[in-house]
Amino acid sequence: MAFERSLILLGLLGLAMNAETVRLPGLKQPVEILRDRWGVPHVYAQNADDLFFANGYINARDRLFQLDLWRRIGTGKLAEAVGASAVERDRLARLFLFRGDWNAEWQSYSPDTRSILVAFTNGINAYIRSLNGNRPIEFRQAAYDPGLWTPEDCVARIAGLSITRNVAKEIARAQDVARFGLASVVRLEPVFPDVPLAPPPGVELSDVSNDIARALSLITSASPFGHGSNNWVVDGTRSVSGKPLLASDPHRDLLVPSFRRTIHLSAPGWNVIGAGEPALPGISLGHNDDIAFGFTITGVDQEDLYVEKLNPKKADEYWYHGAWKRIEIIHEKLPVKASAPRDIDLRFTIHGPVIYEDRAHARAYALRWVGNEPGGAGYLSMLASSRAKNWTEFRASLARFKVPSENMAYADRAGNIGFAVAGFAPVRKNWTGLLPVPGTGEFEWNGFVPPVEMPAELNPPRHWLATANNNILPAGYRHAIGYEWGPPFRVQRIAELLQEPKKFGVSDFERMQYDVVSIPARRFQNVVRKWKPGPGPRAAAVQLVLNWNASTDATSVPALICEVWMSKLPVALFTPSELAPKVQMEVLLSKLESLTNLSVLGDTLDETLAELTRYLGPDKSRWQWLRANNLTFLHPLNKPEWNRGPFARGGDSFTIDAAGGARAQSAGASYREVIDLSDWDKSTMTNVPGEVGDPTSPHYSDLLDDWLKGRYHPMPFSRKAVEAVTTERITLTP
Repeated sequence: MAFERSLILLGLLGLAMNAETVRLPGLKQPVEILRDRWGVPHVYAQNADDLFFANGYINARDRLFQLDLWRRIGTGKLAEAVGASAVERDRLARLFLFRGDWNAEWQSYSPDTRSILVAFTNGINAYIRSLNGNRPIEFRQAAYDPGLWTPEDCVARIAGLSITRNVAKEIARAQDVARFGLASVVRLEPVFPDVPLAPPPGVELSDVSNDIARALSLITSASPFGHGSNNWVVDGTRSVSGKPLLASDPHRDLLVPSFRRTIHLSAPGWNVIGAGEPALPGISLGHNDDIAFGFTITGVDQEDLYVEKLNPKKADEYWYHGAWKRIEIIHEKLPVKASAPRDIDLRFTIHGPVIYEDRAHARAYALRWVGNEPGGAGYLSMLASSRAKNWTEFRASLARFKVPSENMAYADRAGNIGFAVAGFAPVRKNWTGLLPVPGTGEFEWNGFVPPVEMPAELNPPRHWLATANNNILPAGYRHAIGYEWGPPFRVQRIAELLQEPKKFGVSDFERMQYDVVSIPARRFQNVVRKWKPGPGPRAAAVQLVLNWNASTDATSVPALICEVWMSKLPVALFTPSELAPKVQMEVLLSKLESLTNLSVLGDTLDETLAELTRYLGPDKSRWQWLRANNLTFLHPLNKPEWNRGPFARGGDSFTIDAAGGARAQSAGASYREVIDLSDWDKSTMTNVPGEVGDPTSPHYSDLLDDWLKGRYHPMPFSRKAVEAVTTERITLTP
């Protein structure tokens, strides 16, 4: 492959510019890629095929190791790179590859999906071939070569499986019921709407072992998954500009390189900017010329675990509708690094892949989930939604969206704001989906809730909309789309801020996205106010907590005292004590608020003070929230010089600026956007730690300091605005 490269240093508004020309077979016409000073590529093509070819090329150029790793994780080809340790993981991943009607699969996302994916993967492969066998730095460290892509690689299901996660909750609930009893689970782990929790006949919940959960976690733990997200939008009556203003910050694992890939794509029929995933073409949140959109996970129950009764005499048969039915078995050879290929069996019942077999009890556990349907790859249907021009077209496009379920926030230049749930919701006529069910034929899906009947709202009289993984079911909603929702505290805080008597600008929404005020801490303070701690250390600690503004800043001492104190209360208040740590925060707070005797606060506070003294010393000024809540961005290869951190950071799992993780932060808003519909060029964004995955690139972690300090950068959209901040110009020619 021939390359023609030139380096030109130009002064443009004080910015040095690199210019480069690359000849690539497969293009029809020249393509311009203008990289702005924050590392975001703006791609200008003369036709859609070249646009997505360039999309694939620049994603591979910026994120090749990440792309290759995700491809291997999603398609069951990890052992080929890392060896025998990944064989079982690859076998399980291959159970979830799409094996149905490929024409229905391509058409489900948008009519031109396959042509887009062909162009996108051709672009990825063009960059890989341009390396002429030279390994980029990450591949040299990992000692393997990148593989070539096919369009089918882009529709791997593992990422979507990791986000839905309903089946993991079914397994955990079944184990809890078997161990602690139905009444305890109903009391400490309530669902909404409140429905009877009855183990279905024919399922022995005590047989639902940890081995099933371990098998599932083997594939889901290797993929990024959602921890929470926020979005909100106001109409022009509540904005400084008189036009809608939209904010969205989906939360994922905080890693290096970033989970999100920001890009601007412009060609006839296309003009979109925002964030997607590097292994997919296009964007999943952002805006086009007419509309803006963002999302949060809804939590629709899209999975069910079926307990299949195996034939004790023929383990390849299972009982279904009164007869023995053969398990479908697919034999494959699995390549393994530094070893001979392994023969593997992939087993399926009518309900889906068999993720675990318990031969001792003649049981197999099969997973039915929406991702097995045509169009079940996560986010790819945004190829249709991101081209919508108005609310009607946007709602129609969401009928294509299957996995995961999302609360889509919407705004348009005409002044409309809206919200709609996207994602397929199975109809279960005779059970709830909260526990595993027998696979004998009595518990089957009966289609899906019609997309037009999923919750939605347009131009509400309150002039704003917000979601944060909370319960979004309207009063009297008739469909049982799910029972498990995120805590209400983030959306309560968003609503509190949006109800302030003011008009909002971009900077207001930026500050909101970094808000770390804890609603649970406020409610706990109200409980503590009713208690008389007596003199001594208890009184001093209580005074700190009560004088606190409930903001979980990194340097806050009362934040750490309060969080540790509250963590000790479930075991003190609830029985059985082994189940108590799972109690929901809302249940805990309601219990505390109902107590007339608050003596439980004394012993737990004593334990808190003793623990903090033991680990941090007696000097209370050192008892800062950051001591228990810091963040390190880990590279997949965990090479110290490629990691970033640790960093002190505020927030917890209940604050708008959410900080998820056990003992240390590992999740949060990897990407944030605030979109101003009065002038697209006034919109802002931030992505962490940077746009490029190459550790030697200046854009590897150049956005990290801004992200930590709550600073945003512009999201230029007009050609004039893009040119003004361009620092690199790449011309791709046929």
